[in-house]
Amino acid sequence: MNQTSEFSKVEKDLVVSMDYTLTVDGEIVDSSEGDDPIEFIVGQGNIIPGLEKELYGMKVGEKKSVFVPSDEGYGIYDPEALMSISRTEFPEDIPMELGTEITVQGEDGEVTMAVIESFDEETVTLNGNHPLAGKDLNFEVEIKGIRQPTAEELEHGHVHGEDEHDCDCESEDCDCSHSH
Repeated sequence: MNQTSEFSKVEKDLVVSMDYTLTVDGEIVDSSEGDDPIEFIVGQGNIIPGLEKELYGMKVGEKKSVFVPSDEGYGIYDPEALMSISRTEFPEDIPMELGTEITVQGEDGEVTMAVIESFDEETVTLNGNHPLAGKDLNFEVEIKGIRQPTAEELEHGHVHGEDEHDCDCESEDCDCSHSH
């Protein structure tokens, strides 16, 4: 598949494939090196806003260093996102280990991710902040390809991949032709 087709620069509603390396506090925390480039639809909220806005206008093969302050990345660290739960209310089937990720349903019904930050005999403390909340991010990016999304990808707001079963859509509105 010709990734570049007739599109010469990154614009809204186009699929971009990109290599990246993310450095935080001088340490590489994520990278596409050794893997396929990531693919996403520009303007659909698939990547953090501070990075996405810096990609507009870039061309295939172009490289760029992008600094993203925490408020345009994974947000400011919110001490209110810490939750203490009585150990008796904590599900027994979840391993009691620091860093274990769990899903938590709030009083409003919203489901979020949290990690076990600490625990003792009586209480489990969960942290609902993203692990990179409050951190400034430094990206090295290279645009590898730009293409038109399929009608289905644009409707769903994400890239499905070459195999129709690659869609990892978790939205109830997604009508992908396979089960999730």
